Amino acid sequence: MNFVYAEGKVGSKGELFPPKKIREKLGLNPHTRVIYRVEDGRLIVEPIPSLEDVLRERAEVEITLEDFHKFRKELSKRVEL
Repeated sequence: MNFVYAEGKVGSKGELFPPKKIREKLGLNPHTRVIYRVEDGRLIVEPIPSLEDVLRERAEVEITLEDFHKFRKELSKRVEL
């Protein structure tokens, strides 16, 4: 895991201003949408990928069309019960 450390401050209205090296590391450009979450008392900031970025990623699960249709039929049968 690559760590980047930098110090910043909170603005007078509560704004957060990540330093340039942090923004560059995360690919945070002007108007980039981000998700904030708190985990174990830490603020986590992650960029929200664009639809184009998501579609470019390789699928984590590979399934044949035949298996997909078989699974869909089984699932439909379960729902009907």
